[in-house]
Amino acid sequence: MKDRETIASELQTIAEDLNDLSMRLLSDAIEAGQTTRPPEEKNVSQARRAVEKAIHHLTSL
Repeated sequence: MKDRETIASELQTIAEDLNDLSMRLLSDAIEAGQTTRPPEEKNVSQARRAVEKAIHHLTSL
């Protein structure tokens, strides 16, 4: 069974991956000439924030 620190570390990696994906989606949208934030990027950012919240909960125990 994994401990809280290990899980928090894995979640941090996931949060970073989600951030990278979000930035790529924004870059792609800009290159495509879009002037609004893509809905998919909003969802990815929301998922990242949820993961960061889970990290906070695990590390504040």
